[in-house]
Amino acid sequence: MDAVHEPRGRSAVPARRRAGLVSRVCVVAGSAALAAALLGPAGPALAASGGRATAVTVRQLITVQAPSYLATFATLRAYRVVDGQQTLVFGPWQARVGYNGVARPGRKREGDGKTPSGTYGFSFYFGVQPRLGFAFPFRHAYVYDVWDDDSSSPRYNEWVDQRRHDPGRDPEPMHQAPAYDYAAVIAYNTARVPGRGSAIFLHVGTGSATAGCVSLPRAELIRVLRWMRPAADPQITISAR
Repeated sequence: MDAVHEPRGRSAVPARRRAGLVSRVCVVAGSAALAAALLGPAGPALAASGGRATAVTVRQLITVQAPSYLATFATLRAYRVVDGQQTLVFGPWQARVGYNGVARPGRKREGDGKTPSGTYGFSFYFGVQPRLGFAFPFRHAYVYDVWDDDSSSPRYNEWVDQRRHDPGRDPEPMHQAPAYDYAAVIAYNTARVPGRGSAIFLHVGTGSATAGCVSLPRAELIRVLRWMRPAADPQITISAR
């Protein structure tokens, strides 16, 4: 699982992670040039979900681009896309990515401290705090909610209510403030391939690198979350130079 506050990952001091010091938030971004290449003249993009590419009509695009694959900082921009033409809505803003940088395409692995590169959609929002004016489905995070990041678990890379199901070894607590005050689930590894990485979110920044997620300062994150609409097929493109 790669989503909470700073350097996290099951092999990277889980005690610090649970204390909110390890940012596993996975915010990834791509350059406008890369986004344009993905979108093409008519606007279709490839949304890599669990290793499967699906053609969609993207009308909202977030790019997260790191200056190198080892960088822990990245630049995030949000665009409105109409007839293949991109108009900047938010940014450039500074985001944080994995404490080991950004994984090269197809190289993301569980617990490596890297944010996955590629283009992905969003599944749903969640948070410790009450729901705001979001168009996406929102799930409140209670103390018994976790994310299963155990590659050998049948519920790997899924939200789990510990009162009902076994979440596997060392699950990610979802009731974490401030990182998970508000967050969006990035639809990475939706096929739940063991070992390919889990719990990749766009969430509130804590001032340090993440364990594989993408993070933004709280006010900026909320602006992005309120802006996104499921009907606009929002995508996030994560890349490094």
